[in-house]
Amino acid sequence: MPKTLIAYDLSKLPEEQDVKPHNRWHPDIPMVAMVKPGDEFRIECADWTGGQIGNNDSANDVRDVDLSKVHYLSGPVGVEGAEPGDLLVVDILDIGALPNSEWGFNGLFAKENGGGFLTEHFPEARKSVWDFHGIYTSSRHIPHVRFAGTMHPGLIGCLPSMDLLRRWNAREGALVETDPNRVPPLATLPYAETALLGAMKGDAAKAAAKEAARTVPPREHGGNCDIKNLSRGSKVYFPVYVKGGGLSMGDIHFSQGDGEITFCGAIEMAGYIDIGVSLIKNGVLKYGITNPIFQPSPIDPGYRDFLIFEGISVDEDGKQHYLDAHIAYRRACLNAIEYLKKFGYTGEQAYAILGTAPVEGHIAGIVDIPNVCATLCLPTEIFSFDIKPNASGPVRMPTSGIDLARCG
Repeated sequence: MPKTLIAYDLSKLPEEQDVKPHNRWHPDIPMVAMVKPGDEFRIECADWTGGQIGNNDSANDVRDVDLSKVHYLSGPVGVEGAEPGDLLVVDILDIGALPNSEWGFNGLFAKENGGGFLTEHFPEARKSVWDFHGIYTSSRHIPHVRFAGTMHPGLIGCLPSMDLLRRWNAREGALVETDPNRVPPLATLPYAETALLGAMKGDAAKAAAKEAARTVPPREHGGNCDIKNLSRGSKVYFPVYVKGGGLSMGDIHFSQGDGEITFCGAIEMAGYIDIGVSLIKNGVLKYGITNPIFQPSPIDPGYRDFLIFEGISVDEDGKQHYLDAHIAYRRACLNAIEYLKKFGYTGEQAYAILGTAPVEGHIAGIVDIPNVCATLCLPTEIFSFDIKPNASGPVRMPTSGIDLARCG
C-alpha cells in the first residue's frame, strides 16, 4: 500500500483539517507536500461538498447545500523538477471508499441552486443514497437496480499560472455579462467570502480569494472534467503551469453516467486515490498539448447489452436547431427517461439512473445538417427485470411507493 501523503478526518470540517484542502484555483496556493518522479502515494479526500450531505431520507441538504464552498480538493502536491511547459504524468493506481464511509449520494439540484442538465423538467431537489457492496452498488431509493461502479476522481488537475487564471476570469466574466441575472448563472465567478485556499493565510489569502477561480468547470489544466473512464489503471498527462505542478484532486465518484447529467450526477463519495507521478520534460510543446490527454482504465464493468436512445437537434417545443449537440443529448436522455417511466419508475428515479449508472453518451453524427444525432446507451443488465421492448408491452415493476428522497 502506498504511504498516505494527505489524510482526511471525516469527523472534522474542511477548515479544521490538519492539512487544509482548497476550494478555489490560484497559482499561489502553497504545496502541502513534495514528491519525486517515480513516487507512489495515497491521497484521502472528502466528498465534493465537504460533508454537507447526509445518509438520510431527506433532500433538504441537497436543496440547501452551499455551492460557493465546493469542491474541497486535497493538495496541491508538488513534484520535484516540474516546470511550466512540462507534462505531469499521473498514474491512477487505485481508488476506494474511506473506512466507515462505504456509501454515496446522488442529488437532483434545485433549479435556483445549481440546477442540472434537465432542470426545466426536474426543478426540485431530490436525493438518492447508495450503499456499496464491494464493486457493486444499490440504492434504497431506486428499486431493482444494481451495477458495478467505475470509481474515479471527478476533479483532478494542476494549479494554473497567473496568466491562465486571468484569462479564465476574463472570458467567464464576459459570458456572465451577456445575461447577468440568469438562473442558474452562466458561470460561477470568484467569490471571496467562502474561499478556502489551503495553507494560505492573512492578507495574501484575502487578496487571492478575490481572484481565485471557482472549481465548477473543466478548464485547460484539467479540473472538474467528470470523465468516468479515469478509473484504476488510467494515466493522465497534465500540462504544468507553475513550478512543481501543484496536483490536486477530489470529487471522487463511485459511479457515473456520461455527462453527469443531474449536476450532482454521480454517486459522490469520500475516498482515497493512490497515485504515481512522472514527468515528460517540455512535453507541452513536444506533443502540442492544450488540454490534458489520458489513457483509459483497462478495468471496465463489462456490460455488453444496451438499449440505445437517440436524440436530435429539435427541442421539446418542436423548434429546429442547427447542429446543436447539447439539445440532441438532452433529447436522448429525455427519451430514455420516458421509456423507463413505462416500467413504473418516476421521472426523478429514471433521471437519477442515467446520472449514476455507467451509461454511455456518444455523438453519432455531427455533420448532417441540421441535426446532430446524439445517443445514450443504457446497459440493460443493471436491472433485475427485462426492460427490452416486446410484443406484450412493458411490465410495471412493483415499486411499493418507493421514490427519491424529497424535501420536507
